[in-house]
Amino acid sequence: MTAAKLLLVEDDPALLELLEYRFQNEGYDVRATPDGDEAMVMAAEDVPDLVILDWMVDGTSGIEVCRRLRRDKTTAHVPIIMLTAREAEDDRIRGLDTGADDYITKPFSPRELMARVGAVMRRIRPALAGETVEVGDIALDPVAHKVTRRGKTLQLGPTEYRLLKFFMESPGRVFSRTQLLDGVWGTGSDIELRTVDVHIRRLRKAIEMSNAKDPIRTVRSAGYAFEA
Repeated sequence: MTAAKLLLVEDDPALLELLEYRFQNEGYDVRATPDGDEAMVMAAEDVPDLVILDWMVDGTSGIEVCRRLRRDKTTAHVPIIMLTAREAEDDRIRGLDTGADDYITKPFSPRELMARVGAVMRRIRPALAGETVEVGDIALDPVAHKVTRRGKTLQLGPTEYRLLKFFMESPGRVFSRTQLLDGVWGTGSDIELRTVDVHIRRLRKAIEMSNAKDPIRTVRSAGYAFEA
């Protein structure tokens, strides 16, 4: 399988070198830069499979780079994971609203970032389609259209199944209600945002089990995340 192309944009030289080394060792084709303007040129010259983007970089800011990548039809589909030292809830929401697919606050574990990238790549690489997805004690087989928890088959409606699959392909990531609508119902959907909450409740009920925690985490003012 062709190596996934990763564009790494980070202004901390030590962190840039560390992440470049780690991802190259994992088989990624990595291009790196500390400059936002150069990042946009690099993305235009050779569209990456995924962008890791620091909020505070030289030249054009990371948040503006994210916005421009989303506006350009050639890069609009590329997943973007933002790195930032900003912890305020408003900043996290702003990053997601601008078009970032995920958001990690510094300091972070390189292993966590690599796991997040791996989850995104499993979702977008067609060659991996059909693999059983496991998060914690829940397993989803997309070929058999079957979900089990601790070996017991769960009964899910079609919308709850799609919602669960969407969550499990990006464990730990916080999705806003709008992002869930776009990902599960489609970007052209006229479904109301509160419908998401209804199906979240149905999904929680369908996967609940005695002595097992609820893997769906409600993030106040942001949305929902699915965790092991």
